[in-house]
Amino acid sequence: MDPQGGHYLNKAAVLSPLGAARMLQLLLGCTIIALVAHSAGYNHAYGIYCMFVWCFCFAMTLLVFTMDVTRLPCCMPISWDNLTVAFAMLATLMYVAASVVYPVYFLRSQCSKSDGGCEVRNYRIAVTVCSSFCCFAYAAEVFLTRAKPGHVVGYMATMSGLLKVVQAFVACIIFGALANGSEYNRHIPTHYCVVVYSLCFSITVVVIAVTVSGKASALPLHFPFDRFVIIYTFLATLLYLSAALVWPIFSFDRKYGTPGRPDDCPWENCPWDSKLVVAVFTHVNMVLYFSDLIYSQRIRFVSQSTA
Repeated sequence: MDPQGGHYLNKAAVLSPLGAARMLQLLLGCTIIALVAHSAGYNHAYGIYCMFVWCFCFAMTLLVFTMDVTRLPCCMPISWDNLTVAFAMLATLMYVAASVVYPVYFLRSQCSKSDGGCEVRNYRIAVTVCSSFCCFAYAAEVFLTRAKPGHVVGYMATMSGLLKVVQAFVACIIFGALANGSEYNRHIPTHYCVVVYSLCFSITVVVIAVTVSGKASALPLHFPFDRFVIIYTFLATLLYLSAALVWPIFSFDRKYGTPGRPDDCPWENCPWDSKLVVAVFTHVNMVLYFSDLIYSQRIRFVSQSTA
């Protein structure tokens, strides 16, 4: 018992919908890792990425669950609520990506019974199913911890905070496509687009890190941190708008690139495919930043009106 008469262990971390969601995450995560290690298998860069996602999310979830049960977050100099909801959002996105990538590259409709191929396929089907269910488990945690009307929550639990995590994740997808033979170094305007992606990603990660650390008020700024975030979001929207115009022109216009996919382009390593992925997710992030800007203004208006 502690000096105030409370318990050392937090029963609410187990006997609550949030606790049930985290225990389901641990159960499914452990099952996935066991299936992959036993027979499903993984190889190449895509398989390594999927295995990293499952191991990383399982380890982080176990850490979060253990610390919540033992009431240790109160001893840490960080914003625990901001950290957990940001991780839950990130884990949801990572699991969605792994649940798509793994069956695309490792699951085949036909198998050979003579060499045990059908057994491997069945294990991979089980991995895909468990990974898909785990997406919903992490999404449930985001739903349970998100900002609700009339409740005071951390910034990362708001729609704007959750969008910051999605923006950073989408930027990582763009970087992956850029590194996969996108030929961005052929034109100076495409170099500009890479600078836009890198700058916006870096500042977004800094905003998330500062919010999770709980040190926003300690920054040497001459105006509130929330105003800085809104100004940055506005500028990032403009930068992504320019990149969304520049990248397709210098990638698919006949003068600079190829409008259609070349017939002799290999399936797994085609520069045109990488350019298309960059173009699509550039527009996705532009919409995300624009939505973030609108929601940030809405939060600001409500806070001023209530004051």
